[in-house]
Amino acid sequence: MISVRFRLIKERLAHAAWDWLSLHGSIGPDTSRGKRFGSFGKNSIICFPQTTIFNEQYIQIGSNTMIGSHVALSAGMVPGQQCLTNPVVRIGDRCLIGRGSGIVGHLAIDIGNDVWTGHHVYITDQNHGYEIVDLPISMQTQVEKPVVVGEGSWIGAGSVILPGAHIGKHVAIGANSVVNGNIPDYSVAVGSPAKVIKQYTVHSGWVPANEFR
Repeated sequence: MISVRFRLIKERLAHAAWDWLSLHGSIGPDTSRGKRFGSFGKNSIICFPQTTIFNEQYIQIGSNTMIGSHVALSAGMVPGQQCLTNPVVRIGDRCLIGRGSGIVGHLAIDIGNDVWTGHHVYITDQNHGYEIVDLPISMQTQVEKPVVVGEGSWIGAGSVILPGAHIGKHVAIGANSVVNGNIPDYSVAVGSPAKVIKQYTVHSGWVPANEFR
């Protein structure tokens, strides 16, 4: 009986400690960590625990945005780096970034208002060069191209958004897709690389891809 009670006490203490950390370990606009950001909108939050966050002064977050736990959010390659653009990463109002996602900017990542993502989405504006076959890929030029995610869009779980991707507004990206090009407004795209499978038009509504191409 004593061992059962002791176990229950330990469980309650562990859960209470985690609840305390979840509350006080989160980052908001009024926290000391939140004040490091280029801007951090009202009622926004980065949930605890975070994976990697650095060079916050180059990151702007809008209002009423929630960034899930275990998210990596960074500007540049290493802490303390002086970036060439500001902001490097901008996340708009009323966004939801899913748990375990990564947004790693070096030049320009612009995420519009009302963008939601599933879990484990990766967005980056830099990729590794590989063309020189006698030089390790890690030592080759890392090409940077701006990334845009239009307002009101949804990015499915496990998707990867690569440098140069331009996702229009009100776009749905299917789970586990890889986007490396332009996805027009009001469309649905899936696959690797992501292809448009249907698009909305004013006169016809949602039209399958084989009908508008």
